[in-house]
Amino acid sequence: MPSAENHRLRELAGLFLKLGLTAFGGPAAHISLMENEVVRRRQWLTQAEFLDLIGMVSLIPGPSSTELAIFIGYRRAGWRGLVLGGVCFILPAALIVTALAWAYVRFGKLPAVAELFHGIKPVIIAVVVQALCKLGPIAVKNRWLTLLAMAAITLSFCGVNPLVILFGSGLLVVLGRLRVRRPALLIVPSPMAGAGFPMMLAAGAVTPFKLGSLFLFFLKVGSVLFGSGYLLLAFLRTDLVGHWHWLTENQLLDAVAVGQFTPGPVFTTATFIGYILGGPSAALVATVAIFLPSFLLVAVSGPLIPRLRRSRVTGAFLDGVNVASLALMAVVTWQLGRAALVDGWTVSLAGLAGLLLLRYQINSTWLILAGGLVGWLLD
Repeated sequence: MPSAENHRLRELAGLFLKLGLTAFGGPAAHISLMENEVVRRRQWLTQAEFLDLIGMVSLIPGPSSTELAIFIGYRRAGWRGLVLGGVCFILPAALIVTALAWAYVRFGKLPAVAELFHGIKPVIIAVVVQALCKLGPIAVKNRWLTLLAMAAITLSFCGVNPLVILFGSGLLVVLGRLRVRRPALLIVPSPMAGAGFPMMLAAGAVTPFKLGSLFLFFLKVGSVLFGSGYLLLAFLRTDLVGHWHWLTENQLLDAVAVGQFTPGPVFTTATFIGYILGGPSAALVATVAIFLPSFLLVAVSGPLIPRLRRSRVTGAFLDGVNVASLALMAVVTWQLGRAALVDGWTVSLAGLAGLLLLRYQINSTWLILAGGLVGWLLD
């Protein structure tokens, strides 16, 4: 038995290290690669079991493809597999991003590096706009949700904390759809979601950089972030750029570009940010903090997920959260676009990238590579 278990652990480690090195293209691409490896090639799970896991990760905050890797590890090899699957998927990307962050800090002011990122940033804006165009019709399903999206956009422009907008939107949809008179009875679809509110209240103050503050910030983000990984931009800009002034707009765009450009989870953007703020130790702290909630949520949510999926309250709550997520994505795209689209050729590059994404569905990784090349050649 120990030998069979060790064999399964080695298989898990090999698979997710490989995916961590080669899984470009964001969560949807990651999930497709996992389905091919786990269902079709290795037959560790049936198609129905795999679809159930996708449903589970959609109901809890955090990076969906990383949480799927953690779930697969648990189903294949128990608690040790849970840890190993997630760590092996995250580790290659985190190491690659750390190396790029070192190069950015060491050579970031050299013309070649600046030119490279000058071409990548407009493509990032196009990628986010493309995601909004695809997700918008799915989330904004009626007139009430359209009004809610407009209200969320207005509140975001007024500087309201993203967590207030997310949870407030979810609760409003629950109250409006189900006419619940006692909000205390509402079910929040995450055992840790409530933990974000105390930290949320403290997030607005201007704070000098400290490792403890960095850890708590990324722990908060990993604990409450619903929806696409692109929503990470809203949280990063609100606190790290707007409130604490730890990053500039351009540094944030560079961090997002690296997260998109590299394989593995988009959340390794936190690794890059940690490194440029405080070196290797801060990179490690930020990485552990943003991914730790995913391991905890997967560990505790398994038995609860089937009931949450059947709950009308949870379904209504997630409808509101999804709409607010898209609203925040739209606002942050406009704000970052002002920093990225600074002349005629960057606007043209963003427009061309958007056309290729929407009409021809070209992999965003190739467009980001092409954008970097164009920036290097033209500047």
